[in-house]
Amino acid sequence: MPSRETEDQRQFREYFAARREVVRRTAYVLCGDWHWADDLTQTAFMRLAVSWRKVRDQQSLDAYVRTCLVRTYLSEAGRMWRRREWSTAEPPERAVPADPTDRTAGRLTFAAALRRLPARQRAVLVCRYYQDLDVATTAATLGCSVGTVKSHTARGLTRLRELLGQDDELTTVGGEQ
Repeated sequence: MPSRETEDQRQFREYFAARREVVRRTAYVLCGDWHWADDLTQTAFMRLAVSWRKVRDQQSLDAYVRTCLVRTYLSEAGRMWRRREWSTAEPPERAVPADPTDRTAGRLTFAAALRRLPARQRAVLVCRYYQDLDVATTAATLGCSVGTVKSHTARGLTRLRELLGQDDELTTVGGEQ
């Protein structure tokens, strides 16, 4: 006998369908691996499914999923089995794109530099600049203080500048660190 879908199940299914790819892309920016991004996305949505009745309005759903995603990433990034050498087809030296206006090469170079940051710095930068969250919301998402967000932002941007060799070209967004 087929089961009937409840209203809660229908709402969850619709939310999942609407937000899955956005959450998956954010997970990829965090971890740099599509398989791991899929795992992080699945975990975030499983946690939402368990708490579905407690979280109702759309903004709260997005914030809840984002918090689950980032905290799961940080938890897993510290595990020994996640610490491994990444094999790539690229040589270890930073390749300079032949055409400085080539956006794809620039994005790939930036993504490689972002992956070299410590997990918390990367998570702070993704929240602040990829998701465009303010300092307080980023702190709430990561479960840390505003001062910690500011220091991780400053250190992360400094390290990115070093990795990219662009002391003057990499600027902060919104003028706030």
